[in-house]
Amino acid sequence: MNLTAPKQLPKNGMRITPLGGLGEIGRNMTVFEFGGKLLIVDCGVLFPEEHQPGIDVILADFSAIRNRLQDVVGIFLTHGHEDHIGGVPYLLKERRDIPVIGSKLTLAFISAKLQEHRIKPKTITVEGGGTMKLGPFELEFAAVNHSIPDGLAIAIRTAAGLVVATGDFKMDQFPLDNRLTDLRAFGRFGEEGVDLLLSDSTNAEVPGFLASERDLIPAIETVFRTAPRRIIVSSFASHIHRIQQVVDAAHAHGRKVAFVGRSMVRNMGIAVDLGYLTIPRGVLVDFKKLMNTDESKVTLICTGSQGEPMAALARMANGDHQIRLTEGDTVLMASSLIPGNENAIYTIINKLTDLGANVVHKGNAKVHVSGHASAGELVYCYNIMKPRAVMPVHGEAKHLRANGQLAIRTGVAENNVIIAKDGTTVDLVDGVARISGQVSAGLVFVDGQTVGRATEETLGARRQLSEAGVVVVLAIVDPATTTLAEVPEFITRGFIHDVPTLDGAAGVIEKALAAAKKQGRDDVEQLESAIAREVGRHIARTYRREPVVVAVVVDA
Repeated sequence: MNLTAPKQLPKNGMRITPLGGLGEIGRNMTVFEFGGKLLIVDCGVLFPEEHQPGIDVILADFSAIRNRLQDVVGIFLTHGHEDHIGGVPYLLKERRDIPVIGSKLTLAFISAKLQEHRIKPKTITVEGGGTMKLGPFELEFAAVNHSIPDGLAIAIRTAAGLVVATGDFKMDQFPLDNRLTDLRAFGRFGEEGVDLLLSDSTNAEVPGFLASERDLIPAIETVFRTAPRRIIVSSFASHIHRIQQVVDAAHAHGRKVAFVGRSMVRNMGIAVDLGYLTIPRGVLVDFKKLMNTDESKVTLICTGSQGEPMAALARMANGDHQIRLTEGDTVLMASSLIPGNENAIYTIINKLTDLGANVVHKGNAKVHVSGHASAGELVYCYNIMKPRAVMPVHGEAKHLRANGQLAIRTGVAENNVIIAKDGTTVDLVDGVARISGQVSAGLVFVDGQTVGRATEETLGARRQLSEAGVVVVLAIVDPATTTLAEVPEFITRGFIHDVPTLDGAAGVIEKALAAAKKQGRDDVEQLESAIAREVGRHIARTYRREPVVVAVVVDA
């Protein structure tokens, strides 16, 4: 479907615009517009893949709302994972006084992150069962169970109808914190009449119901009972439930625990202070104190379960961390495998194995359960809420379509299942939701201190450099005749070649200079461009490689 910019929003209509999170796992951000005001739900980041070298994180594109930031009444955060809160600092840099709404733990995590950016946010704490009015939006919050505590779904009421966004959720009936997904609230929404449901899609292809977090305890206990030396646990720095299980197992087996990595230390400190993580007295120590401790009494908890190159686990695997893994150490990778990270994770596992470590992961032990509702749980929620229309969110294309099919099987009309993409606008008018257009929603790359300056062209050049290297051509040219005054010099990095390949390029340069002179293109930039282009073509023809070619012209 070829969509254009949406027309003016009808009176008493609500416009829903996902700027991230559709067709990808991450970058979740949805804008709700009503009565001239905007409500943002989540503002996360997407982590780069191998084909995006040098990129730190990827943001949603704010350009669709950049000229309307004064109309934003608030940012509601469903929970504290990076793919839902990581983009908030970048948005608040454009308008610092936007209220940030969320649960106690979520706001604690984002406030700590904002402190690093020297931003003091205006926060509003809410909890499940609570309600508030924010501009023209009437909001109600419902507790949901996820792999991080304090998750919330949100119901948004306006004259256009009732919209419910589940956020990330599952229906664990035996959660570690005894905080169940509030199905009674979901039922009430259904009785009221849900006009549009935005539902988590990540596990829509997984049949049945998920196992409980408590079902993982035996496998974790086995690791602690049988490990002969140190245990290194890698996890998300926000996975408080899993870390609680690890701390409990360590305590039961007489081990000391240390957190490794800045984000892990920071987040677990917050969790302890707020009462979400309980650590028995004397169990937690500074990891430097464990360096000389009996290795059978040591447990280290670090980041890096997704193969992130700069995380602690990857650095241990590469031998450039002060913690050196050796024969007999056990590594417990206690997180799920995010799509797109497979190669990085398996590379880490192989490196750890080569070092002699016993690696325990989801593939060989029951040490992780997902935080996202599977097909059975999604169907259960559809049957409770009976939404008129459904827009699957949070997932790749296959997840969105699988979720849409589940909705249809529960009775949602096929033309009321909206499979959208980032930037697709959906208008809800008189309780009826329909696609209305498309706005810009590209990838915004964060590269060090720069935001949005790296482009696909930039990344293409980096990939080209990594695959074929670079050739620098130094040409000394007589400005009077536009001919070579000396034999050109070739400087290569990462480009493997034989001597004739570049010797033959000298003739190509002469022809390029002659052609440029004939066409009247004799300034330095034009000559450099012509030389680089023709030398690149010559190398591609004779060597079947395409390095980056840079020409430098110097007057004789």
